[in-house]
Amino acid sequence: MADRKRWFIIYTGVYYQIKILKYMPKRKYGPKTQTKMKKVMHEFKEGTLKSGRSGKKVKSRKQAVAIGLSEARKVGGKVPKKRKAK
Repeated sequence: MADRKRWFIIYTGVYYQIKILKYMPKRKYGPKTQTKMKKVMHEFKEGTLKSGRSGKKVKSRKQAVAIGLSEARKVGGKVPKKRKAK
């Protein structure tokens, strides 16, 4: 990505250099995903979020996030790809 440089003068007369990115970074998560995550995290905080097959109550925040992302993928929301197992 090419950087462009812009110079401007401050009252003291000293030059400062600012890097301006040519493109804005893309969003990682779409609006569908955000609403799904909001709902899942609300359930987690209330204590009503259950895991998939076993139906046990979710106690880990990381697990709640994983459930929310997988549900968002099923709905078709914009979510980054799953990490590969090591």
